[in-house]
Amino acid sequence: MNVKSVKKIGLGLLSLGILGGLTACGNGSSASDSNKEDGKTLTVSVDPGYKDYVNEIKETFEKDNDVKIKLIEKDMFDQLESLALDGPAGKGPDVMMSAYDRIGALGQQGHLAEVKLGNEADYDETDKAQVTYEGKVYGEPAVIETLVLYYNKDLVDAAPATFKDLENLAKDPRFAFDSETGKNTGFLAKWTDFYYSYGLLSGYGGYVFGEDGTDPSDIGLNNQGAVEGISYATDWFQNVWPKGMQDIKSAGDFVSQQFMSDKAAAIIDGPWQAQTYKENDINYGVAKIPTLNNGESYQPFGGGKGWVVSNYSKNKEVAQKWLDYVTNQENQEKFFEMVNEIPANQKARETAKAKNDELTTAVIEQYETAQAMPNIPEMGEVWTGAENLMFDAASGSKTPKESADAAVKTIHEAIEQKY
Repeated sequence: MNVKSVKKIGLGLLSLGILGGLTACGNGSSASDSNKEDGKTLTVSVDPGYKDYVNEIKETFEKDNDVKIKLIEKDMFDQLESLALDGPAGKGPDVMMSAYDRIGALGQQGHLAEVKLGNEADYDETDKAQVTYEGKVYGEPAVIETLVLYYNKDLVDAAPATFKDLENLAKDPRFAFDSETGKNTGFLAKWTDFYYSYGLLSGYGGYVFGEDGTDPSDIGLNNQGAVEGISYATDWFQNVWPKGMQDIKSAGDFVSQQFMSDKAAAIIDGPWQAQTYKENDINYGVAKIPTLNNGESYQPFGGGKGWVVSNYSKNKEVAQKWLDYVTNQENQEKFFEMVNEIPANQKARETAKAKNDELTTAVIEQYETAQAMPNIPEMGEVWTGAENLMFDAASGSKTPKESADAAVKTIHEAIEQKY
């Protein structure tokens, strides 16, 4: 889930960061009236940052299918949120993109059409899970993303490989936090944000929903493993990190500021932060997140975006062809080349990895250990219920077990009330 989707879903909806900082362009009134089309026009809505890419590849599709692509520039989340009204009114697009974590709910609500995976052989099980809800496929995977480790090459010789390495950084006097005796910023992670801390809890055996993220009655955020992960994080919060790391709202800014001022040697963050560090001339490297002390991999959420078809479209057959076309190897390689986001198509992903770009390689390798973010509607209650999961333990107001139990109780109650 890109961070932007996470924030939309958890906080107003959610939390995952801003992928590209794209702003809305256009409004619902500019979209094509699908009900009035003659079948010769396919209306495609994308973020403004994807406009050049679609214009680059559309000509071949238009010729092969005797159809005209009408391109609408509109913020992805605005488009998804307006679909429920614009679709029935005949003003919505035929095709658009969706954050993976929205696809299940939109499909369940009847707003997205069921589709087929035209390039199914090029997806792994995680990719397929991102666009599947209750056995039905509502989109074709397009983009992958997940958290990675950034490290400052001027401060460390190589990427830390284990959490023991990170613990050693936290003992390095170069990273002592001047205003708080005994505190250290050698390694930082915004673990008060559940999106960031989930990989830790999951690596120790915690989970959101059972049955591959599809059983909301089975919440494993307070099992023995999850509590062990929370306890480990609590030690960092109480004995290593400055007090500011407990601030749910500002901890992310604190992490970035420390990294950009050479006060942190390694941090966990998302690919959306790379441009900021580049613009600030940080000599950074990117790698897979280090191995946990139990020998397991950090298992963050794997997110991204897929192409979807409006269930209100009168051009579903052509829309399906567009999905197959835009997600094939050639066009996914072009996507990476022009947009610099990592393609979901496995063959195109390997081409991207062969470019030997550290960020691309790190995301691809980390994604192999990532867990598909549950895309069932009940996931919205997890973001709200787990908001204070780590803070309550870090602040000492609850024990790790009490904090976990309270969060799970809140999530269960919210699901029972709403579903």
